[in-house]
Amino acid sequence: MKKDHTVEVEAQKVYKQKLFIKLVKIAFLLLLLFISILYLALYIVYDGGRFTVTLDKNMSNRKNVFLSEDGKLSNKTRKLSADTIDYMDNISVKWLPDDLDTSTTGAHNGDNYIAYTFYIVNAGKENVHYWYEIDIDDTVKNVDEAIRIMIYHNGEKTIYAKKSKETKKAEPGTKKFVSKTIAVLEQRKNFKPNSKDRITVVVWIEGDDPECKNDLLGGEIKMHMDITEEHVDK
Repeated sequence: MKKDHTVEVEAQKVYKQKLFIKLVKIAFLLLLLFISILYLALYIVYDGGRFTVTLDKNMSNRKNVFLSEDGKLSNKTRKLSADTIDYMDNISVKWLPDDLDTSTTGAHNGDNYIAYTFYIVNAGKENVHYWYEIDIDDTVKNVDEAIRIMIYHNGEKTIYAKKSKETKKAEPGTKKFVSKTIAVLEQRKNFKPNSKDRITVVVWIEGDDPECKNDLLGGEIKMHMDITEEHVDK
């Protein structure tokens, strides 16, 4: 009886060891799967085109309004994508070229800034009112605290930034972000038939911002721009 009991105990120990190893393998595979999915999600968010411009389909279908990188209807589209840059160091707005809005169209990034120029074309037969909005989808290490977004709309320049933490007001020379997730929200009224609106978007990290500190190193930001006929509160 004693020998049989010993054999039974040994068998249980072997079974438990095998079960433990099997559970460890399953847990490892699940963890590997989770990491793979997380990596893919981060890749899509941060490397799948950091800045896109999308036109409301109702405007193109009903109003005959389109986006175009060069202003020609032969290249009309509802979505545009700007090239990315791998690294962005902080700079001053004073260092940006003076001809950012006039030199070229499409992506024309420089050292430590993103620049993209495109057109909105009214190929329809009626006046149109539209909203243009830049949304902040995600940030890492609060890099949005020192981000600047400059928009040229038909040559008229406006710079947007998060409000100052100290004064709770707009940073000098800027218009403050609308909310935590909406950086820019503006309406364009009376966009006439056969007209083209030229828009240039420039993004950089402002080195003169009090919030531009070492804590922001390694930070990332994901943004996109929507052109819509009506603004819907989010």
